[in-house]
Amino acid sequence: MPIIKSISSLRNRTREIASICHEQDEPIFLTTNGEGDLVVMSISHYERLKAQVDLFEKLGVAQAQSAGGKKSITHKQMMTKLRQRANGG
Repeated sequence: MPIIKSISSLRNRTREIASICHEQDEPIFLTTNGEGDLVVMSISHYERLKAQVDLFEKLGVAQAQSAGGKKSITHKQMMTKLRQRANGG
């Protein structure tokens, strides 16, 4: 369930808003005159969302390349490459 507060809550209850963002790890939707206006969230929540968007963008590129017939490698080949990198090889 989304957390919705009025914009005046941000001014009058900043610490409470920050605590909710961190403890519940959820964004808070702020309204002005009953209409959605802003979203406030913790930096860690924002960074996770950004990482998710970046991943989806990369998956979209990979899917387009695959559909275009670009040469790819198998999962097993990729895991072998990653293990070699992790082990300094």
